[in-house]
Formats: sequence, structure tokens, C-alpha cells
Amino acid sequence: MNDHSTRTDYNHFLPLQTRWADNDIYGHVNNVAYYGYFDTIVNEYLIGAGALDIHNGEVIGLVVETGCKYFSALEFPQKLEGALHVAHIGNSSVRYELAIFKTGDDAPAAEGHFVHVYVDRETRRPVNLPDAFRTALGKLVSN
Repeated sequence: MNDHSTRTDYNHFLPLQTRWADNDIYGHVNNVAYYGYFDTIVNEYLIGAGALDIHNGEVIGLVVETGCKYFSALEFPQKLEGALHVAHIGNSSVRYELAIFKTGDDAPAAEGHFVHVYVDRETRRPVNLPDAFRTALGKLVSN
């Protein structure tokens, strides 16, 4: 039994590259860098799908929960692939599940999740997910 996902569990992939600044004093990618990768994967998808306008959109996502499990170390320089699927879509919230793979590997180096609550940009109050979000996110729902 695996204690992690595999590539086949994900619907969207994004090539990534470790950066010099990602390494810590111990010679591997520091845990905080993974959350930057996760944020990049989610936002790249939403922007590319036409759901998120980071400059002028009325709706923004706020992170209310995160988690990450680490399986193997990464370091600079290394080519990676970020992976994404959507585990749950609520009225105003979404649970994104993500993984970071060394390019070509089937088992992730790390996997994690983000829960975003989507709010009005001005009031910061939760709003129902706009149709563009529901359409884009529906393409990534896990079966």
C-alpha cells in the first residue's frame, strides 16, 4: 500500500525548476519553498483557465488551511513537475490537492493540500464561486 499519490491521480501538470534560493543550509529545498510551488501551480491554472484576474477581478482566494507531506529531498538545480487536482468544491471554498514530482518520477517528492475560501476583493467576505471558477475547477475534480 502506498502512503502517497501517483501521477495518475492528477489532472494538471506544470513544469517547475528549483531556484538557488530554494535550498537551505542543509543542502535541500526548504519546506517553505513547497508552498510557493503549490501557490504557483494553483494560480497558473486559474489564470490560464480565465477564472482568476489577479489585478482587476472582484474575487480573490484566501488560504485557510494547508498541509504537506515530504517523501524525498529536492535540491538545486533540479527540474520538477507540479501536479494538481481538485478534491472538493463548496459554495465559496475549494480543496486543492497537489504534488511535486522530480521530472520523470511516478512517486511524488512531496504532496500537499490548500483550502482556499473565495472572497470579495473589497469586503473580504466569502462569495459564491463565480461560474468561471466552477467551470475551470470542474475539469480538475477527482473521480
